[in-house]
Amino acid sequence: QSTVCEKIMELLGQNEVERRQRKVLILSQDSFYKVLTAEQQAKALKGQYNFDHPDAFDNDLMHTTLKNIVEGKTVEVPTYDFVTHSRLADTTVVYPADVVLFEGILVFYNQDIRDMFHLRLFVDTDSDVRLSRRVLRDMKRGRDLEQILTQYTTFVKPAFEEFCLPTKKYADVIIPRGVDNMVAINLIVQHIQDILNGDICKWQRGAMNGHGRTYKRPFPEQTESSSVLAAGKRSHLESSSRPH
Repeated sequence: QSTVCEKIMELLGQNEVERRQRKVLILSQDSFYKVLTAEQQAKALKGQYNFDHPDAFDNDLMHTTLKNIVEGKTVEVPTYDFVTHSRLADTTVVYPADVVLFEGILVFYNQDIRDMFHLRLFVDTDSDVRLSRRVLRDMKRGRDLEQILTQYTTFVKPAFEEFCLPTKKYADVIIPRGVDNMVAINLIVQHIQDILNGDICKWQRGAMNGHGRTYKRPFPEQTESSSVLAAGKRSHLESSSRPH
């Protein structure tokens, strides 16, 4: 999901804009991992703590931060160190933006947070691809392969099936193949550009959030009219309710 968001930012040209001036920003659920106790941190360093469980996140702080962003306020977002599994003292300043891309593995799980989104995207990726990406990512963080695979089979895969996959039903749009599906990504980019240009009114965006008819369907493949979807992760687009 983070790769899809980064591609969207790239196509919108927002990566080249100074952070304070950006109209679109990315916010990750990973920034809101809870501060661990000494016992929990010891488990985490051994790969024995479940970071894929809903209780691993500080949902109250997440909700408050999103609410403040939607209200046009400048906020400070926690900085999380994935090597030491700890929240750092330094924070990241996030300035008001017209569109917020909020991505994470369980952003649909909490209803109060889920109801804030104007458009919900589920990025559907093959399980083998998800595993390979996780292995590469965690090895870059200094973890050994055995610990990564043990954590995957013990926590990640079961948590995905129990907590993540069921939230797919809340998606307005399902994107097969993730960042490889440029048809879908280009459509999302065009949708964001319409928002930024004022072509989509506030009431129209609200209609996509349960106040009107919704269209829950997969985006097309490059050469197919439809696709059989496998279990995957998702990312989410939230447009601000502030006037443009």
